[in-house]
Amino acid sequence: MNMVSHYKYVFQMQFLRNAGFFIFMALLQILISIGIVIGFSYLMPNPDTETILFLATGAPTIILIIAGMVILPQQIGTAKTDGYMEYMRTWPVSRSVILGADTTIWLLITLPGIIVSSIVAHLMFTPGYDISWTVVPALLMIALTSIGVGYGFSYLLSPTASMGISQIVVFGALMFSPVNFPMDRLPEWLQSLHEVLPIYSMAEVMRASLAASTFDATMGNYINLMVWCILGFGGAIFILNRK
Repeated sequence: MNMVSHYKYVFQMQFLRNAGFFIFMALLQILISIGIVIGFSYLMPNPDTETILFLATGAPTIILIIAGMVILPQQIGTAKTDGYMEYMRTWPVSRSVILGADTTIWLLITLPGIIVSSIVAHLMFTPGYDISWTVVPALLMIALTSIGVGYGFSYLLSPTASMGISQIVVFGALMFSPVNFPMDRLPEWLQSLHEVLPIYSMAEVMRASLAASTFDATMGNYINLMVWCILGFGGAIFILNRK
């Protein structure tokens, strides 16, 4: 019961401190998700059904990547710079409770963008969704992996280094990751790299959940996400406790 009260306290503190920022981020996520589905289709004169389906299923993945591995590390970098991170370390609560409360908030921020992008894609393009029962576990797994990785490198590195990596992530996810297009379009060395990194597995798991009759995900994709999720959260908790 003590753990629950600590969780509620930290959740309220974090939410009230950043309420305006969180609302702005939720609206921004909605705009980004709509932009991916609609805006990217303008780059192709006559997109076929498969292309539209890749964009429609890729948008939620991009939303989760941007939230967990781009915006979250930037916020943590700001908290380090202004001393708020040191203030949080004085709270008489477990470090895992702090991460758990923050993770819940970021999960809530991503939901509007995912829902809106899926609805817009369905109404405008009818891409051929075939939603599987795995959609909720898949969303949670992808979100937790993205947030965990974001926590891991943002707590490990300096704010400047975290900012640099987050920019590389967003650029790589949009342009050089098989999220909105098939893997075989990439050079072999980059395909091999994506087999290890989590972004490709995120996209595969998402596609298999939103369009189950067209795409499928392997057990390796799920294992890959679990490994990265454990490394991210485990590393963040270790660093917080060590310092």
